Formats: sequence, C-alpha cells, structure tokens
Amino acid sequence: MTFTVLFVSAPMSPKEVDDSYADEYRSAAEAGFDTGLIHLETLLLDRDPRKAVKRIAERSELQSALYRGWMLRPSEYEDLYAALLKRNLRLIHTPEQYRHTHHLPESYAKIEQVTPKSIWFPLPDPVSMEAAESLSVEAVRLFENKPVIVKDYVKSRKHEWDEACYIPDALDEQRVRRTVRRFLELQGSELNEGLVFRAFAELEVLSRHPLSGMPLSREIRVFVLDGQPVFVSTYWEAGEDEEFNAALQQFLPVIQTIESRFFTIDFAKTRSGPWIVLELGDGQTAGLPDDTDTDSFYRQLAQGLNIGGQETERGADDESKPQ
Repeated sequence: MTFTVLFVSAPMSPKEVDDSYADEYRSAAEAGFDTGLIHLETLLLDRDPRKAVKRIAERSELQSALYRGWMLRPSEYEDLYAALLKRNLRLIHTPEQYRHTHHLPESYAKIEQVTPKSIWFPLPDPVSMEAAESLSVEAVRLFENKPVIVKDYVKSRKHEWDEACYIPDALDEQRVRRTVRRFLELQGSELNEGLVFRAFAELEVLSRHPLSGMPLSREIRVFVLDGQPVFVSTYWEAGEDEEFNAALQQFLPVIQTIESRFFTIDFAKTRSGPWIVLELGDGQTAGLPDDTDTDSFYRQLAQGLNIGGQETERGADDESKPQ
C-alpha cells in the first residue's frame, strides 16, 4: 500500500519542512510513508490552494494521503482537499468528516454521556460584543450557580484561565460578561463559529502552569485509527498511565461511533474517580504530547494502515465510519 503524509513547509522556505514537524517528517519517511510539503501560507494568506500544493507530484492513479500540520478552518480544509484531489491524492477525511471531530457541536451527541454537559450558539461575523454577552448570560442559566468554562467551537483560552476561560458561578452575570468579552477580544479573527459553555469538571490536578496558573490535570491523548486506539500517551508529556490503559476498553463502544477514520480523543481523571472525555480532534491536526517518540508513533500508524501490505480502500459511500 502507498500512503502519503503531507506536512507543512517552513513559511519562508517552501522546500523545507516546518521545524515543528521535522522529527515527524523524518519518522514518517523511515516508517515507509511517502512524504510531501504543503506551503500553508499560500493556502491561508494568498487563498491559492493550487499553488500551495504545487510541489506535490501528481499521481497516475488515486492514492490516499494524510495531512499533518496546523489547524485549518473547515473551509480551508475543503480547499486543500479539492486541490489534492486534482493531483490524485485523497485525504483520509472528507471535509464533512474533518468538521465532525474539529467542531465540538458536530460530534457532541456521540460523547454526550461521557463528557461534561455543554451548550453552544453561533455568532455572526462581525461579532457584537453586547449581543454575545447577553446571549451568554441567558444561555448559562442552565448551569445554575455551578462553574463553567467558555470556548469557541474548537479552542479555549485555557492559558488565560482566570480571565478568559473559567467562570466560577454561571449566575454571576458580571463575571460571565467580563469573561466572554475577554475571550472574544483574545480570539479576535481566530474565533471559530460561536461560543460553547461546558460544565466545569473537577479533575485530578497534577500541578499548575507556572505562568498562566492553568491547572495541569491528569489527561490522556488517544489517537484512534479505524475505530481502534493506535497511540496512547499522557497529554502534557509523553508517557504511560497504567490505570487509564485498564479503563480504556470501556470507552471503545463510544470511540467506534465517531464518524472519522483518524482522530484524537482526550480523556481526564476526575477528582471523584471516573475518567471522562474532554474533547475530540481531527488526527491530522492534533499535536503529539511533548517528548513523544515520533519513530514509535509513525511505526504504529504505518502498521495500522498496513503500509507495505495490500491496501484496503474504502468506497466513497463507506469511508465515513470505522470498520
């Protein structure tokens, strides 16, 4: 089977991989993947997807590919997907599948029973601060006087924990307004679709970030390929958590409902005991924990994709769900 991993190139040097992905680029090649480079600045700033992929050789027949790079908005991913199809490379996810794990509201129903209660609403562009604050005050009444966190459909401002993420009392109207306003100010043009409010779950805290004060919790990131965990690691720095490994099996029925071939699912240990799901992410844009052995990651990914063996292609009508 031939499978290509496409990395982002250095912003000022399109022929070289971005430094942040240099180890992954080398490991992917050594694991048997074909590799290529996408000039992301051309895609995002110049809005020229054809030029962004011009250094990627056109294939003589349709082949599968995987993107490894920075997060893309669904519309940007759609442009990249279409440009690569013209070169006979089909990314592992359609634009619809990418959105499914990239935007929390799209997949919330799949994880609702094992994740904190969440509500959301879209925001217009441009955003009216006053309207956003008022909508937020009304929306969070559902949580009564419990603590909540605010984020957009993709990201939080967890490194500005006290000023733009955590709200100790959902009925404290002034705190809600102040936190939402600050969140929107910091997100600026990077805002993704709308606002999400999630019940705050007390997690088992390992320490606090020395600069932001953000609690660093006992968290696990699991990369899933075709319904099965392919790489499991502690979140803040690479490592094993034997207790979680024993608990992972109970989450497989949930994992296997996700309409994605390659995604991440992040777990955390609550203070009261149970493990919960924090969020999903598209596996193409999810980061590896610090100090990850990239050789091991790509060997396991290659094994899961049967690199070097016979390719089992999914039909167009069947590629949305794990087998």
